[in-house]
Parts: sequence; C-alpha cells; structure tokens
Amino acid sequence: MSLGSLKSSLPSLSSVTICQHEPLGSHGEEIKLLSVSWNQDYGCFSAGTSYGFRIYNCEPLRETFRRDLKSGGFGIVEMLFRCNILALVGGGTNPQCPPNKVIIWDDHQSRSVGEFAYRSIVRAVKLRQDLIIVVLEYKIYVYNFTDLKLLHQIETVSNPKGLCCLTHDPRTLVLACPGLHQGQVRVEHFNLKVIEFIKAHDSSIACFTLTMDGLLLATASMKGTLIRIFNTMHGTLLQEVRRGFDRAEIYSLALSPSVKWLAVSSDKGTVHIFSLRARLVEDPPDHNVSGEAPGMIPPNSSSFSMLVYLRMQVPIQARHCLS
Repeated sequence: MSLGSLKSSLPSLSSVTICQHEPLGSHGEEIKLLSVSWNQDYGCFSAGTSYGFRIYNCEPLRETFRRDLKSGGFGIVEMLFRCNILALVGGGTNPQCPPNKVIIWDDHQSRSVGEFAYRSIVRAVKLRQDLIIVVLEYKIYVYNFTDLKLLHQIETVSNPKGLCCLTHDPRTLVLACPGLHQGQVRVEHFNLKVIEFIKAHDSSIACFTLTMDGLLLATASMKGTLIRIFNTMHGTLLQEVRRGFDRAEIYSLALSPSVKWLAVSSDKGTVHIFSLRARLVEDPPDHNVSGEAPGMIPPNSSSFSMLVYLRMQVPIQARHCLS
C-alpha cells in the first residue's frame, strides 16, 4: 500500500509502549470507553477510550494490543481487517486530535500516513482495502485508498449518528447511507452503476445494515418497533419483523453471513434474534451448482432475475460467527 505520507498528527504515539495494566488518566480519572467498532470480518474489534485505543481478538476473546496515551482520546478507531492501518478521530473531553480530522495511522511505523480535515465533526469512518469512506452529518466522501484521491461526494439528510454501511468483498462494492428525505435509504451499487432509493420508514432511520454481498438491507426507524428487510436492487420489501410495541432506541442490527438470522439490540437491555425467511436466489436450492451457499447469490453474478423464497430454507453453516 502506497499512501501519501504526511506529517504525523500523533507524535506522542511513537514513544508509547504497550501496557498490560489498567492505567489512569493524567489527573487520576478512570479510563472511559468512547466507541466500539468491528473490523471487516468480525474477527476483531477496536475500542476508542478517553486515553488511547485498544484492539481485541474475538475468538478466543483477548486483548491483542493497546496504545495508552496521557494526552487524549479517540472517538473513532476503525480497523482495516487485521493489518496495522487504522483510521483515528479524536473524541471525548480531551481529544487526541481534532474531531473534524481523520488520521490514517500506520501503527507498525508509528506515524500518520494520511490526513483529511473538514469544517464539521466526523461522524464515522469506513475502510475497505481500496476505499476510505468519511461520513459527516450532511455529506459522505469516498476516497481511493492508494493515492487518497476523492472519488465521490454524496449528499444526505441530517445524519448525526454517522449511519453508513459498506460491503467488503473485493468483487462487489455496495454502499448504503441515508437519502435526502426522512426515512429514506440510498443504496449505491458502484460496480453496476445502479442507485436505488428505498423509502424504508415514515420516521427517521435509526439503524441499518447490509448483507455481505450487499443484496439485502435491514432497517429500523426511530420508533424501534419494526425492522424491515429489503432487496437493494429493486427496493422491494421482503420481510418485516416486530421487535415490540413500545418505542425503543435501536442500537445495532446484525445479519448472519448465512442470512438466516437477524439480531437487534436496543435500549431495553435486550437482544432480539429473528429467523429470516427472505432469501434471494438464482436457482432453487436443489439445483445449486455454483458452489456458493444455498440461498445466496455469488458476489460477481451478473444476473438479477431472482426468485424470492418466503419460506425457511435448509440451514447452512456460517463462515463467521454472528456477534
């Protein structure tokens, strides 16, 4: 990977050693957790704290390394799979760097290899091996990873949560983000040059997620009572499940790699698991000869004349654990 080398904005990182004990802040205060983010294959997760960041392995669950800093914290720590490249954004009451700046950090070299600065606060950052996605409240920027060149700009409705989903298979590129209207989701199929606007809910979107191939979208609104599953190519509603009747704040949605299960967490202190019956397939399961898992479309498929099966299919083994 060849990135434009810029002057490091985190000079104190280069002199910090990895600590295994629980440190305190510069004035004796406890470390505060600011953010948690999965890597692209859900095998690791990162935690931004008020005094640095930490990386954890999922199976077995253990801390792999940390950077403990006395000078400030990070509100966003985004990993690129399991490599040494991280996207960092300052956060907390004492941010390590401005919250309107993204630092592309090479932890092996202990230096910044790229920076992006904006006039407003960065709400989220998403990474692929070929792209960097920066989410602001009203705009999303798409950059080429190799030379940091701006490729796309996408206007959105107010997006204070930084909602954005991105597929990570190199053979397909699908991005989902809020549209220009309340309750609308914009889905960009970059490889196919297709843009689909989905009117998912009447109220504002609280959360959404894509399947690994980007062909299914799960959404929840600010009411938090219904979760809907859509075909991203045509915007068709495939399934609707009810979390409850009382209003709830949805924290996250997660789809299993087999597209058999949907997990929903909320401020009610519960996690709901739903069995999905909305599947997109090119051929009936008995005639699957592509080598792909039943009920899934090969990521490089050029045919989208698909059958929708609204019945339970034979369970398949997930390649990754649903966490």
